Amino acid sequence: MTKANNFQRIRELNYLQKAVLASALIERMLPNYGLFSEATGFGDAALLRSALNVCWEKILLPKSKIDLEKQVEKIEPNVPELADFDMFGTYPAIDAATSLLSLMHGLMGQDEQEFISVSKISQATVARFIEYQMTVEGEVADNKAVREHPLMQYEIEVLSELIDFVENMGRVTSENVKALKKQAIADGQTNIGLAL
Repeated sequence: MTKANNFQRIRELNYLQKAVLASALIERMLPNYGLFSEATGFGDAALLRSALNVCWEKILLPKSKIDLEKQVEKIEPNVPELADFDMFGTYPAIDAATSLLSLMHGLMGQDEQEFISVSKISQATVARFIEYQMTVEGEVADNKAVREHPLMQYEIEVLSELIDFVENMGRVTSENVKALKKQAIADGQTNIGLAL
């Protein structure tokens, strides 16, 4: 599957489908934040976890009185600053937190672009990880090498499978959402291949 294909397919999903897809992708990214937080002592991974749970709830119960503004205010101070940490793990942690903020802004403003950007951020995290690995190993990390890397191929495949799932799930119910969450982390790893 080519990249354009997946993003084209995402654009064709309806609002709720885009929202649940973005949430499912964040399920795969969030543990990267947890690992960073453990390693550095920075940030509150549990806070991000509970904010994502709140987003799922908001998607399922759009009329609920959930205050996403408050959630955003809690998350913002937990986004690490690149300059403060000298480790690669800072990037995936920033990407996970930024994706979560995108999801929340999307839900607050009913802005589908925010949901689409989550899949782009997830893929960018993978690309950066591959570039980092290749550079460490003294290989040339050009676009072609990154695109053809097994981890990127896998990311594209997982995204495609999640889109399939979302396209076929019909109405967004708690049963469907449970199944989607399970599907998102079925392989037991984050989007950059770290074990959950």
